[in-house]
Amino acid sequence: MADPLWTLGEAIASCDGWPDGDMDQDAALSSVSIDSRTVEAGALFVAIRGDNLDGHAYVGQAFKAGAGAALVAENTKVEAAGPLIRVADTLKGLERLGRSARGRTRAAVIAVTGSVGKTGTKEALRLALEHSGAVHASEKSYNNQWGVPLSLANMARETRYGVFEVGMNHAGEIEPLVAMIRPHVAIVTTVEPVHLEFFGSVAQIAEAKAEIFTGLESGGTAIINRDNPHFGLLARRAREAGAGRVIAFGAHDEADAQLVEIQGSAEGSTVWARFGGEAIKYRIGAPGRHFVINSLAVLAAVTAVGGDLKQAAAALARYTVQKGRGLREVFTLTDGPVMLIDESYNANPASMRAALAALGAVPRSAHPRCIVVLGDMLELGDSSDELHADLAGPVDDAGVDVVFACGRHMRALFDALPGERRGVYAETSQGLLDALAGTVRAGDVVMIKGSLGSRMALLVDAVRKQLG
Repeated sequence: MADPLWTLGEAIASCDGWPDGDMDQDAALSSVSIDSRTVEAGALFVAIRGDNLDGHAYVGQAFKAGAGAALVAENTKVEAAGPLIRVADTLKGLERLGRSARGRTRAAVIAVTGSVGKTGTKEALRLALEHSGAVHASEKSYNNQWGVPLSLANMARETRYGVFEVGMNHAGEIEPLVAMIRPHVAIVTTVEPVHLEFFGSVAQIAEAKAEIFTGLESGGTAIINRDNPHFGLLARRAREAGAGRVIAFGAHDEADAQLVEIQGSAEGSTVWARFGGEAIKYRIGAPGRHFVINSLAVLAAVTAVGGDLKQAAAALARYTVQKGRGLREVFTLTDGPVMLIDESYNANPASMRAALAALGAVPRSAHPRCIVVLGDMLELGDSSDELHADLAGPVDDAGVDVVFACGRHMRALFDALPGERRGVYAETSQGLLDALAGTVRAGDVVMIKGSLGSRMALLVDAVRKQLG
């Protein structure tokens, strides 16, 4: 029988806390949660104070849902129906719990960052490593100041491979997170003009991404996109941080994990690649060159931590994209099919281009009309309108027939399009609901994409309801 994730006594000691009253310190805790809506039986609920909500108000709900204990701040009154662990600061307590979990495991640990592709790469690593041993990976996009320690705190002792996503939108955010993770392998998927509102240049974004190497275990491995213009800077920073090895991936002639050829389709891609002197052919079950390029980083990481390369490559055939990140659904209507592509979770110039390129590979024989619905890409600063207008070329290359647009900055793209491609513009996604509902018909492929703050998921849900 496997050991519990934590006992109450272990949790108390690890987070530098103290028990509020008598409790069985040998009692088992099954998981760690900060969301009372998803608490499972026996979980430790951590009451985090956020900008808009205070988790202490939900301790009672957590216990009703089956929580085994709650981590709460000293001198804070809560609705208690179970054991309470008191700490000076609950976020700091969670961080200590995460560090303790990292310290007690012998797992090979991989950290992933990048302007685009972090979550997809993390999920592909989870899949690729499962044949080699027990894998623990960040849930969803838990990659920030509370998501990283939460993900670490849920890592079991017996984990063989740990995979953690690391995000940022300001300089200095990655370094403390990766200090908790202490990876043996650090991946930078790419560096692109994202969060420009908070940076003076893309080179500054590269410097911020390079913070991931500061947490590398001694002699660790850095895996970096050789096709990216900031490869040289990233490789220098990795070596300065003590990386024992730098692995370059991409289509570049000097890549160690090198793309040789792609045969793409709407269902995925067949890939021919070279890893050192070894040629390998495999299939990835998601369409788009960006998934192929990141799969090279995945397989390079698998080899770096001693996993089985051939089994990992074979596993990628089962890779599928997640909701909001390119999920494709086909609805069969009386007169023909409609394909809905859900890209509503996030957007930036690089991911927009990648999504449009993948859209262009959808066979027009089955879907003769192509519609895109685009919302603002946020946090791009003074270059925002220009970066939105620059999407006119990729829209044209993808063979898009009709563009619906919403948001202050996406107006720049809408105005840059020829009249025959303009569908409807609105200030918000809500303003496109009726027009889009009256447009979609059998034979269409419809892609909906924008930053999370543009609320494009509203349109995805509306189209799905209309068709389904």
